[in-house]
Amino acid sequence: MLQAAAPADAFPRREILGSEVAALAWDDGIALLRRRLAERRFTKVSFLNAHNANIACADAAFREALADFLVLPDGIGVDIAARLLYGRPFPANLNGTDLVPALLRAETRPLRVGLLGARRANAERAAAVLAAQAPQHRFEVIHDGYFTADEEPAIVARIAEIRPDILLVAMGVPRQEMWIAENLTADHCTMPIAVGALLDFLSGAVSRAPGWMRRLRIEWLYRLLLEPRRLWRRYVLGNPLFLARVLGVLARRRGADR
Repeated sequence: MLQAAAPADAFPRREILGSEVAALAWDDGIALLRRRLAERRFTKVSFLNAHNANIACADAAFREALADFLVLPDGIGVDIAARLLYGRPFPANLNGTDLVPALLRAETRPLRVGLLGARRANAERAAAVLAAQAPQHRFEVIHDGYFTADEEPAIVARIAEIRPDILLVAMGVPRQEMWIAENLTADHCTMPIAVGALLDFLSGAVSRAPGWMRRLRIEWLYRLLLEPRRLWRRYVLGNPLFLARVLGVLARRRGADR
């Protein structure tokens, strides 16, 4: 029987717009995830960026669900928020696109890894890419992300039958987190991770920004240029809204200190 995760851990967190986000260096983040896997501690994992934080501010159910996840920092937006609210950025950008493959490469114990979400062809290709990077693990595509409510019970039963150590759930925010929260327990898997577009990136269906843009922390701009019609609200409107919300928290703090 898998052991449920304890309600608190001995690592620092910073609150960003109501969400508690782990403040860990890169190696410490990977070590924490590996330790929980080794201990078979049920741990739901998500990532907070400016877009997700905006959704959490507007969606109480999503915000409440995140309270039961291990939330990791993703992107320059939450770093700016941390600088403003705490005087320093997060120790590392623990975004899922880079962290999940690194975790799988670092973990030497053979694991069973399930993939759920994206289009079937993209998930299959992502599984093949991950298997080439981390051949010690077994990868299995459970289903694409376009299932109906009638298909859902069979998918959940299949996950329980396989009992993957890691389950990569790629359905977009907030659907993936809500689906994990509503359907998965310690009886289904050890570590469900809400990975967003990771499978699309790994498959090559969606290209990542060039290295120089990632180093400058403007990968969001590359995505906006690629898909302006779909993403303009997220970035053109969402980024200023996120900053305004953070500045509002800062103003309230300063007012309370007077």
